[in-house]
Amino acid sequence: MTRILPRPVPIRAVTRLLEAGTHPLLARIYAARGIENREELDYSLKSLLPPTQLKGVREAAEILADAIEAGARMIIVADYDCDGATACAVGIRALRAFGADVGYLVPNRFEYGYGLTPAIVELAAKMEPDLLITVDNGIASVEGVAAAREHGIATVITDHHLPGDELPEADVIVNPNQPGCAFPSKALAGVGVMFYTMLALRAELRERGAFEGKTEPNLAELLDLVALGTVADVVKLDHNNRILVSQGLQRMRADRMQPGIRALFAAAGRDAARATTFDMGFALGPRLNAAGRLADMSLGIECLITDDISRALNIAQELDKLNRERRAIEADMQEGAMAELDGIDPGTRSTLTLFEAEWHQGVIGILAGRIKEKFHRPTIAFARGNEGELKGSGRSIPGLHLRDALDLVTKQAPDLILKFGGHAMAAGLTIRENDLARFQALFESVVHGLIDPADLTRNLETDGALEDSLYSLETARLLEREIWGQGFAAPVFDDTFRVENQRILKDKHLKLQLRKGSTRIDAIQFNHAAQAGPSIHAAFRLAVNEYNGVSSIQLMLEHFETA
Repeated sequence: MTRILPRPVPIRAVTRLLEAGTHPLLARIYAARGIENREELDYSLKSLLPPTQLKGVREAAEILADAIEAGARMIIVADYDCDGATACAVGIRALRAFGADVGYLVPNRFEYGYGLTPAIVELAAKMEPDLLITVDNGIASVEGVAAAREHGIATVITDHHLPGDELPEADVIVNPNQPGCAFPSKALAGVGVMFYTMLALRAELRERGAFEGKTEPNLAELLDLVALGTVADVVKLDHNNRILVSQGLQRMRADRMQPGIRALFAAAGRDAARATTFDMGFALGPRLNAAGRLADMSLGIECLITDDISRALNIAQELDKLNRERRAIEADMQEGAMAELDGIDPGTRSTLTLFEAEWHQGVIGILAGRIKEKFHRPTIAFARGNEGELKGSGRSIPGLHLRDALDLVTKQAPDLILKFGGHAMAAGLTIRENDLARFQALFESVVHGLIDPADLTRNLETDGALEDSLYSLETARLLEREIWGQGFAAPVFDDTFRVENQRILKDKHLKLQLRKGSTRIDAIQFNHAAQAGPSIHAAFRLAVNEYNGVSSIQLMLEHFETA
């Protein structure tokens, strides 16, 4: 069941925004998202939080500056998603611009797992580094850091994930979520943490006179990478993250981006001059992620660090091919999952736990997300991992902190989960295959005790009705230029329409022609094959449809019901 609920709109905030010159529609939308004054919409670089409050960043800058001066060999140990790839690219590009001897290592996720494990340290040691730098991982790598220490290798951890009960004994940790860190924005992605570390390093090198007689590297040139990783990792777009994303988008639209970003736009068939957060989250990000899900993320990193546009274009085409393969695998898995769920009424359950022997490890996270969206239940999908083990990826709903739920499961059955980690809305874990039924039962029991039954009904918040005069290309362009994402949701409106025409496309998408007053509007709902009645109450996004060089507005339906 889905309930359409209008967001409350604080009138005083709307008034202040209007008085500051904000567009009336945007004033209403922003006020509903907690914006109270125009300063919160200032996305200039001067409004960016300074690195000084980020615990450990000054020490990291000193260690890295010492390493550069000593000609030490550095290796970045990257994660295998878009955030990890962009963070690695930011580190490689910045450190090389500073004169560092730096390479990278991104282990195959299926062989080595996640984080700086002892096995990865052994792999890295063959490259004879003096220093390992983690990006988007490492906060839980207690054993891996200890292994590096045994090899005489220093470690700098840059991460944004929540820490466990024990921190690794690294030379320094930079993570806004570590104990004692006063950095105001806890929502930095891994790429954001690395960008801040490079800002601090540049300041340290500047103090040491490293740039005298030279052109100082402009780290703003890396903001397209920071924006992509931030949006793709679905972290909360607080004010600081919106600045990073806005600055990156401006560079993309002005054609001042890395060759790899330009190549990804080309492979996705998107116009960078009109780049949006939607492009990053649903076109560029998935193509990079496909490398980590099905092959080796070094392919994605190479795309982002090369300065050769021809090479970048070739790699982007490979990534596009992998993404098509990933989508085909996902479609097969989703079909199997839906067959397994056929006949099950999720209304009697608080969770869904799924496993099929042939499922691909790299795609179970996406599958869990799709099932969660359909049934609005915390969902974990498992695939076979190492001998006798299952690797799971979970997605949650508002009202349940998934990592905390898994932590409670381990407290009730310490031998059940071999390892786990993650966030409120997403987590990963490993269990023994013969413990699946026991896990399924205990996870259901724990979540049932934690979650409010009301949270199991999907609430679709909207920004109310759209005035007839605002069903226009001008309005759609206005909205697509803004910064939207996790925690700062893109506008969704709702209203009642008369259905004048409808048909099913490719057996799975509903295409409609709607009428509102004297206005006729095209609409579509993807992955929805049930036809509508003569009148509907619909929640929708206003979008621009490009076809044969002609632009028109189109409603992207999120949900509808008979009016």
